[in-house]
Amino acid sequence: MSGRKLFVLTGASRGMGAALAEQLIAPDHVLLCIARRHNDGLAAQAEAAGVRCEQWALDLAEPVGAAARLQGWLGALDGASFGAATLVNNAAALTRIGPVDECSDVDLSAAMRVGLEAPLLLSAAFLRATRSWTGDKRILNISSGLGRRAMAGQASYCAAKAGMDHLTRAMALDEANRPNGARLVSLAPGVIDTDMQVQLRSGEAAGFPEKANFVGLKERGQLSSPADAAARLLAYLARPDFGANPVADVRDA
Repeated sequence: MSGRKLFVLTGASRGMGAALAEQLIAPDHVLLCIARRHNDGLAAQAEAAGVRCEQWALDLAEPVGAAARLQGWLGALDGASFGAATLVNNAAALTRIGPVDECSDVDLSAAMRVGLEAPLLLSAAFLRATRSWTGDKRILNISSGLGRRAMAGQASYCAAKAGMDHLTRAMALDEANRPNGARLVSLAPGVIDTDMQVQLRSGEAAGFPEKANFVGLKERGQLSSPADAAARLLAYLARPDFGANPVADVRDA
C-alpha cells in the first residue's frame, strides 16, 4: 500500500490551524486547506518543499457548497494511492463576547454553522468519498474544554463544541459497524495563545465574568504556543490507539 498520506484541514489561515498546516508539509503528504483566506506563507513553504498543497478560500458559514466541493474533489482522486486519509475539522468562530441576546442573529448563525454544521457536512462528504478506500481513515475534530464546561458570554461557542463532542461519539458508533470504518476523536487542545484568546481578553467584564481568568492565563505564561499545541495534536492523531476514546483532551494524553 502506498505510503502517501492525505490531509484535509479547515481553518488553516492563522493561529493553530496555520501551525498544523505548516507541520503537515512533509514528503509523501498531500494537503488540502480550507479557510476564508489564502495563506501565502504556507504556499511558499509547500512549493519550496515540493509538497502538493491546495488552498480553497471558502467561508464555512456556507458549508453546503464546501461539502459538495470536497466530496467531488476526493472522488476524483485515486484512493488506492493513499495509505491514509485524514480530515481535521479545526475552524471555529466566536460571536461578540456577551449573552446571546446581545449578539446579532447573523453572527450567532455563522458561529453555529462554522463550529458544528460545517464539521458535520464535511465529515459526511469525507466518509462518502472515501468509503471504498482501503487505507487508514481518521477524523480529528478540534473541540474545547468549553464544550464540556459552560461559560457565560460565549454560549454559541460552548454549544457548538458540545455538539461536536456528541456528534463525534455518534459517528464513531456508526463507523465501528462498517468494514474499515473511519476512526474519530473530538480532542480538546488546551489553552492556546491565539487571536481567539485576544478576543476573550478584550471582552467587557460586565458581560463576561471569566475575563479575569483569561487575562491571568496570559500574564502567568500558561498559554501554549500554536506551534506547540499543533505538535501535540498531530502526535495524538498519529497514535495507534487513536479513536479508542472518541472524546478526549490532549492534556490527559
